[in-house]
Amino acid sequence: MKLIKVILASLSLVSALAAQTITVAAAANMKYAVTDIAKEFSKETGIEVKIITGASGKLTQQIMSGAPYDAFLSADVEYPAKLANGGYTTTPSQIYAYGTLILWSDTGADLSKGVAVVADPSVKKIALANPKTAPYGIEAMNAMKYYKVAGDAAPKIITAESISQVGAYVTTKAVDVGFMAKSIVLAPDMKNVGKWVEVDDKAYNTIDQAMVGLKNGSPENQIAAKKFLRYMSSPKAITILKANGYGLPKK
Repeated sequence: MKLIKVILASLSLVSALAAQTITVAAAANMKYAVTDIAKEFSKETGIEVKIITGASGKLTQQIMSGAPYDAFLSADVEYPAKLANGGYTTTPSQIYAYGTLILWSDTGADLSKGVAVVADPSVKKIALANPKTAPYGIEAMNAMKYYKVAGDAAPKIITAESISQVGAYVTTKAVDVGFMAKSIVLAPDMKNVGKWVEVDDKAYNTIDQAMVGLKNGSPENQIAAKKFLRYMSSPKAITILKANGYGLPKK
């Protein structure tokens, strides 16, 4: 009888571990890459990963308000640093990738002009992620300032909640051009939509994307989240990040 109880208890423990799920908050530009990485992580560990995407600033606000996220993949280093300074994190901030800014259009805008095209009279609407909460939006503004077209572009700007909404505006032709993360246009269901060009990296600050573990979840999930963050540097994760157009930190 005791043996049966031990076996049942062991099976119950295994079942509980197999059913473990962590929640990862990720910047919208990571939508496709983190989904693929999470699938590989789950195959190897049995730990399921629920992904919540959005603008880094909004996700940070949610975390500080108690959202039960276990890890955070930001589009910059400032928001993870803010969380660390506030005592919300379980790990040091670590850069996991470098993002690339591109200009995307599905309306036939002349992208051979590069960022300067936003000043063209034929371009009526320009989408970018909200610079107040989205790092890619900040760098889109910096790129337009660099090319001295920010003034001409200002009346045409449509501010989106995140990179994902910029994508929706571009693909529905609600705007003529949109500033986007390269990782999005390389996704299988997006790579044949419209045309895009990379923005010269001299025109904007390096998009350092950092990650941290969070205290909001259970102690068990904190341990699992640290495993996931370590997995972000694994060969499989690195392959996925490269395929999605990210630069990788040197080891």
